[in-house]
Amino acid sequence: MIFKREELLIGKENLERLKNSHVIVFGVGGVGGFVVEGLVRGGIGELSIVDFDTVDITNINRQIIATTETIGKVKVDLIEERAKSINPQIKINKFNEKFLRENSSKFFENKNYTYVVDAIDMVTSKLSIIENAYNLNIPIISSMGTGNKLDPMALEIADISKTSVCPLARVIRKEVKNRGIKKLKVLYSKENPRKPFNEDNSREKSVNVGSISFVPSVAGLIIASEVIKDICNLK
Repeated sequence: MIFKREELLIGKENLERLKNSHVIVFGVGGVGGFVVEGLVRGGIGELSIVDFDTVDITNINRQIIATTETIGKVKVDLIEERAKSINPQIKINKFNEKFLRENSSKFFENKNYTYVVDAIDMVTSKLSIIENAYNLNIPIISSMGTGNKLDPMALEIADISKTSVCPLARVIRKEVKNRGIKKLKVLYSKENPRKPFNEDNSREKSVNVGSISFVPSVAGLIIASEVIKDICNLK
């Protein structure tokens, strides 16, 4: 039995609850790919995955589906293949497209999600996902910035109102307040962003975003743990 060790930890009833849950993950890159990994190996029965992108060589250092053999391949196809190789019984709904406010109804109208995970970068799209989940009273967790960070120990879960340091969290905090959204669970880092290097090895006025293997991955697994613990009411 695939989940025998998990059953010993959380019990048969909770394992069945996870099997009957449906989680949608927006973005399956550095953070989102590891969210999916944790959810699949954690026993979630149905996953919807949304991402428009293909694997690029620069993804290899931090994305679980990115290898020299998968460059150019569609991310949601690779995620589906990997998920089913872990748990052949899992149901995967994949959307190889970009989530936008304009097409949000496709993902939220007449849907029955147990949980929503936002792991995308575009602020306008993040806010639309957050608004839709909030208005429909669906539990959601949103990932803040993991770029230009080196310390996975600085990652934590908090309500958006309690965040600090993170530039993306600052923007989201202001925008959700303007929209009357009273609470929002997020994953963020208390580490000050580091200035990335330019190609000439200087750090002056760099607009690039650097990333490393162990920060987005840890962030994704923390999010997966929070989703599973919330679904099972585990403390």
